[in-house]
Amino acid sequence: MLWNTLLLSLREIRRNLLRSFLTILGIVIGVAAVITMVTVGNGATRAVKAQISSLGSNLLQVRPGQRLGPGRDSAGAPPFNLSDLDAIAVEIGGIAAVAPEVRGAVTVIADGRNWSTTVTGSTNSYFQTNNWTLASGRLFSGDELKAGAAVCILGATVQRELFGAGTDVLGRQVRVKSFSCEVIGTLGAKGQAAMGMDQDDTILVPLQTAQRRVTGKTTVNTLLVSLQDGADSAAVSRQVSQLLRDRRKLGPADDDNFNVLDTKQIAETLSGTTQLMTSLLGAVAAVSLLVGGIGIMNIMLVSVTERTREIGIRLAIGALEREVLLQFLIEAVALSALGGLIGIVLATLASIGISSLMGVAYEFQTGINLLAFVFSAAIGVVFGYFPARRAAMLDPIEALRHE
Repeated sequence: MLWNTLLLSLREIRRNLLRSFLTILGIVIGVAAVITMVTVGNGATRAVKAQISSLGSNLLQVRPGQRLGPGRDSAGAPPFNLSDLDAIAVEIGGIAAVAPEVRGAVTVIADGRNWSTTVTGSTNSYFQTNNWTLASGRLFSGDELKAGAAVCILGATVQRELFGAGTDVLGRQVRVKSFSCEVIGTLGAKGQAAMGMDQDDTILVPLQTAQRRVTGKTTVNTLLVSLQDGADSAAVSRQVSQLLRDRRKLGPADDDNFNVLDTKQIAETLSGTTQLMTSLLGAVAAVSLLVGGIGIMNIMLVSVTERTREIGIRLAIGALEREVLLQFLIEAVALSALGGLIGIVLATLASIGISSLMGVAYEFQTGINLLAFVFSAAIGVVFGYFPARRAAMLDPIEALRHE
């Protein structure tokens, strides 16, 4: 009986294809919108986490001044020195590596080409704190770090702009500001970071080389503190802050003249914000499913009215009320489930396209697709029950009199 009822319902759907399509349009749009929003939102969340992680895993960035970004008051705050670096490494536990960082904007020249980039002076610990890997060559030697030798390691963007992609640059000379340095290595590509910053547009030199030949200062702009796996970043951040307050002789009433930026907390905050926005957009899109359910109920009521005589004939020759109820209920569920399937296909195509435009990875979300399909079928049950019940409760005699 169930199979025959299903075939009868499908026949009625096929008989009015245009009306059936318009009936399920709300379901199609709702399912497609919900799945697309959630899929693209999850992809954006993963991209945010990856971008923050590329700056350094479990990393604390310590800078002079109380504020970050435009207008930060680092100009009036005392900078750091290498003794601050050594104190953090020795006195605070849970730290994997500590690296100084000195930056300067320069124009570099090689093979008749010039390129404006950033020179970063640091030690070999910089590679661990910032998750850098070498694509070729070697790290700085101990003698090169002590003497401030004229050697450098190129980022992928600088290598491409000066020498061309795929060119062997080891041993070549690059003029940085007023001095020439020998290329001893190249960095593995990282790509874009937050705010569209190209992480590969950089040149690494020994710390003393940058201090003497680029900035002309012996101070340090930034301290990078990489934590061990499992270390409590909040606790270590508090310890670093207290240590620096003691070293800078700040009293209890004095504000910090430095800031400690926890990239892990930033990643969690940004990810939480992205997920919240994804949930909000998904909830708004889910309203279309309810609208689609109302559309199904309206069309099913119209269908009951049009087929009143047919229902009366079935009841008169012995059909049970539950059989009529089941027929119209299955018809409503079949419509909504078909709309759900079409919506999933459209959502997959839309998600792939939008993810490609946004530059985020696409990943098929089995859970949300299955949930959207089940919910669309449930919409058919909920909104199709009233018309089906109305059809089953018709009086056969009155139904046969219907014109």
